[in-house]
Amino acid sequence: MGMQHSETAGDGPLIPRPDRTPGALRAACAVVAPQLLTTYDQAKDQALAEAVDHGSLRPVHAFLNHWAALIEIERHPETAKAYHRAEYLAHVAVKPDEAREHLSTASGIYRAASRTVLAE
Repeated sequence: MGMQHSETAGDGPLIPRPDRTPGALRAACAVVAPQLLTTYDQAKDQALAEAVDHGSLRPVHAFLNHWAALIEIERHPETAKAYHRAEYLAHVAVKPDEAREHLSTASGIYRAASRTVLAE
């Protein structure tokens, strides 16, 4: 499971799709996007705090669904590359139309990943 993005041919998954549990998603994140582990842990803590504050599991479910989609993107090197490129280009775009175009690309990739993991 220590495979890096460059060790795979094409856009096949680097690792099997993890279960939608905090532990499984964190373990997958450690392999395919270790740079996001701190963000993952902070988001999990925030979701748990919101769940307690609101007396609802909705924040936890939203957290799990969001991270399952992000991990789905990161499992596929070419998809991850396109997603991060679009996010970066949207951030540095000078014209609003350029930013919208790149954000549309990134959000389309995210929505497709989200549909994939929610269809399980």
